[in-house]
Amino acid sequence: MPQPATPPTASTPSAPVLAEVVRSGFVEGRHRGSVVALAADGSVEWAIGDVTSPVFPRSANKPMQAAGMLRAGLDLVGERLALAAASHSGEPFHRDLVRTMLKEHGLTPDHLQCPLALPLDQQEQEAYLAAGGRRDRVAMNCSGKHAAMLAAAALRTWPLESYLDPEHPLQRVIRTAVEEAAGEPVAAVGVDGCGAPLMAISLTGLARAFRSFVLAAPGTPERRVADAMRAHPEYVAGTHRHDTWLMREIPGVLAKVGAEAVQGLALPDGRALALKVEDGGVRALSPVLARTLRLMGVTAPVLERVGRTPVLGRGEEVGQVRAVF
Repeated sequence: MPQPATPPTASTPSAPVLAEVVRSGFVEGRHRGSVVALAADGSVEWAIGDVTSPVFPRSANKPMQAAGMLRAGLDLVGERLALAAASHSGEPFHRDLVRTMLKEHGLTPDHLQCPLALPLDQQEQEAYLAAGGRRDRVAMNCSGKHAAMLAAAALRTWPLESYLDPEHPLQRVIRTAVEEAAGEPVAAVGVDGCGAPLMAISLTGLARAFRSFVLAAPGTPERRVADAMRAHPEYVAGTHRHDTWLMREIPGVLAKVGAEAVQGLALPDGRALALKVEDGGVRALSPVLARTLRLMGVTAPVLERVGRTPVLGRGEEVGQVRAVF
């Protein structure tokens, strides 16, 4: 007969509650997670939860991946470099530039190995479908990164068909870029939603990485990526996205969200943060991010817009997701 499973001898302590979901004055849900804030000198100013164990930063790793591509010899600037570090919304200007970048390097959309997808932005998705659009690799939010990875591989005459293999020469260069920026070794390598290698680091390492990019010397790969993202934030995210709003409205901020409710951000003086909502609840990310920035002394009006996540009933606002730390 099958034996009953042996219960675990110890449990992992629960992460602290970062946000509550309030509907009609009643708390109907809670989101737990971890946050770390670095002082301008790089020391941990304060932290909530576990900020030293590895996590998958998902697309918050993209600035480091883009820096790795520059280290490999790819010479991108301006909007093209911002798009290489993007989780774009799939708006027409995003899709057009992906196709242009591929063509400039002798490539076509058929070379892309990211999944078929619809535009990430809800409004754009509706317009795209109404115009007869179908799932397409170029519309996938990581297509700019994939186009740049292919361009870097083509430049070095590295294999194109295996550009997503963790042992591909390009991916080895990218891993080094991630480790050097984070100041710690990659703890694990997985497969991201787009198919690219995904490298695990701690939240503290993620914050250190963003800090290193804004403080890097002009002309270095890291500073070039940071400058391109901050100059062209709409190519990093999209018209209706909080990364765009923050980089457009707070001078010198570098911000990049990742799936499963991860965020990395650095201020121009070297202060930095990283956070993760444990259950991946994206609805809690923006209120937690806005609260963290306020605790770090940021008072920009854009935080009101970033931090607002209404809860709806019958199409009307009946509550909110609110930070509680």
